[in-house]
Amino acid sequence: MKIAHIGEKKVIMSAPAMRNNYFAWPSAKRLQDGRIAVGASGFRLRHVCPFGKAVIMTSEDDGETYSLPSPVIDTCLDDRDCGIATFGKSGVIVTSFNNTVNFQRYHATKEDKLHLDSISPEDEARDLGATFRISHDGGRTFGSIHKSPVTSPHGPIELKDGTVMWLGRTFSSENARMDTDCVKAYRLNTEDGSMEYLGEIENIEIEGQKALSCEPYAIELDDGTILAHIRVQCYPIKVFTLYQSKSTDGGRTWSTPRQILAREGGAPAHLLRHSSGLLICTYGYRGEPMRTPPFGIKVMFSQDNGETWSKSENIYGNEVSLDLGYPSTVELKDGSLLTVFYAHLAPDEPAVILQQKWRLENDEI
Repeated sequence: MKIAHIGEKKVIMSAPAMRNNYFAWPSAKRLQDGRIAVGASGFRLRHVCPFGKAVIMTSEDDGETYSLPSPVIDTCLDDRDCGIATFGKSGVIVTSFNNTVNFQRYHATKEDKLHLDSISPEDEARDLGATFRISHDGGRTFGSIHKSPVTSPHGPIELKDGTVMWLGRTFSSENARMDTDCVKAYRLNTEDGSMEYLGEIENIEIEGQKALSCEPYAIELDDGTILAHIRVQCYPIKVFTLYQSKSTDGGRTWSTPRQILAREGGAPAHLLRHSSGLLICTYGYRGEPMRTPPFGIKVMFSQDNGETWSKSENIYGNEVSLDLGYPSTVELKDGSLLTVFYAHLAPDEPAVILQQKWRLENDEI
């Protein structure tokens, strides 16, 4: 399977005139009314800072132009990631997560610490968590902030029976690895924001060491099977890759995860079913061996519901910084694709949100 780029990469979310001009960890989703929504953590100073907020913008012309980014989740803490999910005729869920004051202080500049000192324990307790807000009018207005026991970059998915399932890593208040780390599935009640535990994916061991399983995303296949891709990493063993697991009972039980990329092949992933039936997996690549350029965004395909995956193709690449990735993809009205991701365009420039349009090049598709 080959791909062809359509036009050049394009910066779609940035703030060059502001000091808070770092944007990262995006998601893209086709809304029910046909608009494309793109979310990200924006108006930050850097990778870790206390000023991040989850923002979204929309396009009515398949990614040619966008509205200005608007905050949806803006707590007193460091709001990271921005997932977007749809449900029903007009439901939209925007997700994020944040870190404790203590975690942020470890990475803080003098200016950051002044802000962190202003956050009371009561404010921190109120805002800390894997957060989400629900809209019932297509993302135009949102309800109050709810908290989830799990977090994932792109948020939950809606199954064919109307269930909203959220597969994510157990939330850690210090964004640290814990013995209780696990990838779990929950059913989300879109009326009141409550969460019901469904099941979990067994932990992965590599050379006798428990690996960190995190940042999963899932897709439902035509027969009701749920296919999940999981970011797996392990230190000091050099592992940064994707594992795959399946559930045939709505997320209650899951198959033993199997590795589908090389040990340093890249992560995390986003999954999309193309109108042709092809499964599309886009993911970030941070060098092999790790921290060795080039870095970039890759895509691979499956024509057999995830049993096998094609050799990866390159959507984007640079040698500037491994601080990039978190792609997600939507299909455009003509069958071509649009992938959003974040990257630094130059060593002395902040991260921005980019998009690249592309199409499949295969006579069989």
